[in-house]
Amino acid sequence: MSVVKINVLTVPAEQREVLEQRFASRAGSVENSDGFEWFELLRPVEGTDQYLVYTRWRSEEDFTAWMEGPMKAAHQGGGEGAPKQRPAASGSTLWSFEVVQQAAPKKS
Repeated sequence: MSVVKINVLTVPAEQREVLEQRFASRAGSVENSDGFEWFELLRPVEGTDQYLVYTRWRSEEDFTAWMEGPMKAAHQGGGEGAPKQRPAASGSTLWSFEVVQQAAPKKS
């Protein structure tokens, strides 16, 4: 079964809009990756300053290939001569899970 990666990003209130805009502008950057299955950016509602970036992959190898290729390149800046952007998050932790059970709505 699939693997799930949840990146827990600590985001100060004044950087929330910046973070969400950056994710919106990256549309398509992960969707075409081999083994990619799902993405969600989860905004905190109350009691925390942590966003969750949820991705699901066919395998650990597919996630690693994306991390070492497209993701690494995307986080190294906008290319030669482009200004380096300051991170919107002040901290990051990666959680890893294997999917052992899942359910979807039943079709009538």
